[in-house]
Amino acid sequence: MRILITGGSGFLGSHLSERLLNDGHQVVAVDNLLTGNLDNIQHLVNRPEFKFIQHDICEPFDVDGEIDGILNFASPASPVDYVKYPLETLRVGSAGTTNALELARRKNARFLTASTSEVYGDPLIHPQQESYYGNVNPIGARSCYDEAKRYSEAVTMSYHRYYGVDTRIVRIFNTFGERMRLEDGRVVPNFIAQALRGEPLTVYGDGLQTRSFCYVSDLVEGILRLFMLEPSKESMYPVNVGNPNEMTIEQFANFVNALTDNPAGIIYKIQERLQNDPQTRRPDITRARRLLDWEPNIALEEGLRRTIRYFESKVKPTAAGV
Repeated sequence: MRILITGGSGFLGSHLSERLLNDGHQVVAVDNLLTGNLDNIQHLVNRPEFKFIQHDICEPFDVDGEIDGILNFASPASPVDYVKYPLETLRVGSAGTTNALELARRKNARFLTASTSEVYGDPLIHPQQESYYGNVNPIGARSCYDEAKRYSEAVTMSYHRYYGVDTRIVRIFNTFGERMRLEDGRVVPNFIAQALRGEPLTVYGDGLQTRSFCYVSDLVEGILRLFMLEPSKESMYPVNVGNPNEMTIEQFANFVNALTDNPAGIIYKIQERLQNDPQTRRPDITRARRLLDWEPNIALEEGLRRTIRYFESKVKPTAAGV
């Protein structure tokens, strides 16, 4: 297949590009490099089956030749990024997704869009099932991302119903791995960077909020199983992909400190918990197990060890850690 990936030089986009190339497909990666990084795909650029196009998908675009599928992963995805680029985040979720869907319609291509567990907001049910509509603050600091993804789901379903585009929606839960940015702002690179510097890990709030962490290769496998699934009434509806093993942020911080032999401990910033930061987050992956025969296989410890090795060459110890 010839597959186009928007956000193709980002964390997830680059892993999807690499996996699809290794599976024998052709890949066209499109990215405006707002938060993407060419270093993520440097090892792919000389492969004849790979093509990179620098373009902002918020502006209409076309690609020469046939396209069999589109994976829509263009968006700032961390709090640091979408607080810095709120309008760009809203626009890529709306205009960008619409332009990608238009291309899918013209090319008669299958379309999968990357949504997020953030569509559930600060959930009132636990774990989160795809049938749950969410508890989202539409005017909060996180709303630019939450509502952009909710809109992208809505426009994707509208293109399916109105034009008959073969669409898929994956709701991604916390994912980590190589090629995340140190300054990403999410908990995994934050904790690993602090631990490798020998600094105390900063926990915002009391640390009792929960998350579940999925290693990137497991996520990619789930996404591609959904993408390759034969069309059906069920395949067009959202599917949670993530790891259902839940832990508190405090437990996770202690685990990272143990894996990095960091004696500096934890600093709690009780009064600085982020606005509308979810108190609980765990996917119900019943649909993924049934439809995709998928569940994560990489243990948290193994995934973290791989990620720590990746970051070791990028982090210098501070004086406090010497």
